Amino acid sequence: MPEPVRIRASSLGELFDCPARWEAKNLFKIRRPTSWAEHLGTAVHAGTALFDQFRMDGEPITIDDAAGAVVDTLQHPETEIDWEDESPNSVEKRAIPLHKLYCDTIAPKQEYVAVEVLAEDLTIIDLGITLTGTIDRVRVTKDGSYGIADIKTGKSAVAKDGTVATQKHAAQLAVYELLASHALDTDFEAPAQIIGLQDAKTDTGRRAAIGTIHNPKKLLLDDEESGKPGLLRIASNIVHGGNFYGNARSNLCTEKYCPVFNSCRWRKF
Repeated sequence: MPEPVRIRASSLGELFDCPARWEAKNLFKIRRPTSWAEHLGTAVHAGTALFDQFRMDGEPITIDDAAGAVVDTLQHPETEIDWEDESPNSVEKRAIPLHKLYCDTIAPKQEYVAVEVLAEDLTIIDLGITLTGTIDRVRVTKDGSYGIADIKTGKSAVAKDGTVATQKHAAQLAVYELLASHALDTDFEAPAQIIGLQDAKTDTGRRAAIGTIHNPKKLLLDDEESGKPGLLRIASNIVHGGNFYGNARSNLCTEKYCPVFNSCRWRKF
């Protein structure tokens, strides 16, 4: 078996959406500037993680104190940011209320046992892949069951009816469950959660809600009864078979999101 290929949990969906874009970003390390919306998400993650960590440790801090991490992340980015028509200050006016919305409405409902955990690499020898990732939250339910929770920000994170789109995140959460189960040596029986934080310029447009996915790990494994491969085997076939085809119909097939958009051969047909 060839050397294992590293696959981040957060990139698995992109591998299936457009292997050519995934190859450019993850194997050839061709980077593009981070969008301001992505950077907003990073900042909100920083603030909410600080709030939840202190709360989990039994030494809670105020929402405003935790918001300092949001501001610091926005004002001192570690990567190049494409601000477009925005600025650090204008994005801060959107990020701080979103951070507060989470702390006010979501955090009190949750009981976490781990926050922002960099999981130990998990190598699957027979598939030739190594899974990596940082797990947003590990939660525990009232009956003692463990579950994964992952925060997603964006302009379509929560629908007007309060529902959270979970399907497109199932593969990522499945890998997080696998990594967490390996690290903690325990089964994860509680449903995985997507915590959606709807970004908007106004308070009325902002929303926070939780969507659930039951047993997403099933997606990763081969179905012995039907003989159909699971997502991990499909991923292995793509990366070791060199099947990095492009998908010009992808919603992310734009210069903004793809570092090889202008040179992509798959767009020329």
